[in-house]
Amino acid sequence: MTHYAPLIAAFVCLVLTTIILNSKFGKGVQDIPNERSLHETPIPRIGGVGLMAGVLTGWAWMLYSLVWWLVLPVLLLFLVSLIDDMHGLPVRKRMFVHLIAAAILIGGSGVLSQQGILIAVLLLLLTVWMTNLYNFMDGSDGMAGGMALAGFSIYGVAAVMGNHDDFAMLNFTIGAAALAFLFNNFHPAKVFMGDSGSIPLGFLVAGMGLWGWQQGCWPAWFPLLVFSPFIVDASITLIKRALRGAKVTEAHREHYYQRLVQMGWGHRNVAIFEYVLMFAVGISAIVALHEAAFPWLTFLVWSAVFGVLMILIDVAWKRSGRHA
Repeated sequence: MTHYAPLIAAFVCLVLTTIILNSKFGKGVQDIPNERSLHETPIPRIGGVGLMAGVLTGWAWMLYSLVWWLVLPVLLLFLVSLIDDMHGLPVRKRMFVHLIAAAILIGGSGVLSQQGILIAVLLLLLTVWMTNLYNFMDGSDGMAGGMALAGFSIYGVAAVMGNHDDFAMLNFTIGAAALAFLFNNFHPAKVFMGDSGSIPLGFLVAGMGLWGWQQGCWPAWFPLLVFSPFIVDASITLIKRALRGAKVTEAHREHYYQRLVQMGWGHRNVAIFEYVLMFAVGISAIVALHEAAFPWLTFLVWSAVFGVLMILIDVAWKRSGRHA
């Protein structure tokens, strides 16, 4: 029955999202364009309801494979983020909930007793960062949904290779829901996932990555490499803004993918480019799993690729005469 989970997740996400789009609820919760936005008209931002409903419904067919310390914080983040989408919450309150969710993950998974306090604290901070990072990168049609499809599918393939079939299906279920979400989110987007989708997804990147590491599906570096296109863009952009004294919590359009859209690539081309990049990185990560030691060469090659891409985009941005 577990093999039906991805199909169920995709079906529930597609149907529920379509229903919500045509409901008073969907029309009442919209993303109003601001200084960070790349869209010009209000668009419903409740896609996360359909997306997470799909994931959770699919997972319901695999209850025996789930762990409370992953499901509980996902539910918490989804509910609080949905409230934020509908009514708005202060940054401090949102961050407090993100910390609580990360603490449940780290505490419940036994990382503290297994790895020690330093590793536990590091993973706590990385989880909070990944949770928010995914939200930062959800700013273009099809971006976050497509990267979820690619990233969690790669997780699933790696799990299958490690003979962890049930864990693989949990990841494929997330990827399937993301694929169904893209039906209404790929350019031109009819719906955005909002914080209720992006925040839980970012947490799941960290949570499933940690769980897979604990089960021996992959080394600790694997999740970082798989999602490195997202991690690098968001992290470097944040560092650059912090160095020049800009408020890192303010909305902006300075991410590299956002600048590509503004320079004329368009949402569709940027999304496809990011998908290709994500799958390429993911495939290289799977290949690197066969290496006995840390895959230094793989990381060096992708570091160089990311560095060159960012330099090219920075140069093109300056030549375009645009301003962030």
